[in-house]
Amino acid sequence: MKKIILPLIATMLIITSTEAQMLDSFNIKRLSDEILKNGMAYDNLRVLCKEIGPRLSGSAQAQKAVEATAIMLKKAGADTVFLQPCMVPHWVRGEKEKGRVLLEKNQAFDLKLCALGNSEGTGVKGLTAEVMEINSFDELEKYGADSIKGRIVFYNIPMNPTNVQTFRSYGETGSIRTRGPARAAKYGAAAVLVRSLASNADDYPHTGTTLYNDSFPKIPAFAISTNDADRLSIELTTHEKVKVFLRNTSTMLEDAPSFNVVGEIKGSQFPNEYITVGGHLDSWDLAEGAQDDGTGCMQSIEILRAFKALNIKPSRSIRAVMYMNEENGGRGGKAYLDWAKANNETHLFALESDAGGFTPRAFGFTATAEQLKKIVQWKNLFLPYGVYELNMGGGGSDISPLKELGTVLAGLSPDSQRYFDLHHAATDTFEAVSKRELLLGAVNMAALIYLVDKYGL
Repeated sequence: MKKIILPLIATMLIITSTEAQMLDSFNIKRLSDEILKNGMAYDNLRVLCKEIGPRLSGSAQAQKAVEATAIMLKKAGADTVFLQPCMVPHWVRGEKEKGRVLLEKNQAFDLKLCALGNSEGTGVKGLTAEVMEINSFDELEKYGADSIKGRIVFYNIPMNPTNVQTFRSYGETGSIRTRGPARAAKYGAAAVLVRSLASNADDYPHTGTTLYNDSFPKIPAFAISTNDADRLSIELTTHEKVKVFLRNTSTMLEDAPSFNVVGEIKGSQFPNEYITVGGHLDSWDLAEGAQDDGTGCMQSIEILRAFKALNIKPSRSIRAVMYMNEENGGRGGKAYLDWAKANNETHLFALESDAGGFTPRAFGFTATAEQLKKIVQWKNLFLPYGVYELNMGGGGSDISPLKELGTVLAGLSPDSQRYFDLHHAATDTFEAVSKRELLLGAVNMAALIYLVDKYGL
């Protein structure tokens, strides 16, 4: 009898598994059709970019974005929409920055530059000093105070072109921007110029936050375009002395009140278990913050809208979160963790979209090996929608604090080849976003949320 029963049980399990996969495939196709035909992410993004524009933390535009996305979440059908308070840094760029390279025999040319986020100002008169090129932190340490004091340090370190995954190059080089000014200040530098973190040669400076060390003076810090970085490097090899004039009136004000914006669909079976999906609402002030990270916010709202439109009732509570202050402080992500801890919430899973609204390629996960093994079983369900990899290693800066709660983290990985043409630059506008790519990202995010909600981790 046992010889008969065991094969029957195995056959029944295979049938059950096949039926479940067919049902999942059917429901994901429903989500895809709904989002690709009726999705509102692109229209919402237009409002965010064109009617509100840049959304630097602490600014009036950031507050307008809070109010606008709360309305979007209500229109999407969220059961509950609420604002989560957080205090944020309030840095103001001030007047348009000026930079001019001064060569011998009265030769000169203007630099295409911008102040780095959180940078100190030069004062209204500006400053002029001799510039010296540095190609690594090791080289900086080698020169020391004797060579650096009173000079402008020019960090000329290109992103590594050999990495096909451009975020890897960004990670390798990013510390030059974030830590470079403070490290140069340690040796008495007057100011810092940083080659923009951009994949291609262009004339646009790319801003981004810098972090000062309270043990050393806070010195003015600027990014210059990759084309100007190349030209300045050449001039330094052909002239005995090169000076640069710099002027910016940037200043850091007192912390300002702001909010994360949260929309929630209540779970039908496990309402106290939370699945979070989100992006950051703030942006740098040089452009409209379309790819960074208007797209991630609008994709997250779209997931709630699609679930509601199809009457999909999740077992667990699903939250779409628009985090504030990712760019120059990370206060929103920390506030969300504090909220979760204060309310004793269980956070099963968190997904972040903060790599642009380009064609989706993969998801990366911060999870145990056993959890990833379960996730990888869903791979075939994503293949029709362009996601080919479900890998270890992923998340995002806003959801990373939730790791303290044991939450599984994930990040959407779109094709990254064009992202650093736009990242933190004046080119990050609504016009650079493809509606099709944006919605396809939302499809894959919705599919992942659907599967995690149904099967758990």
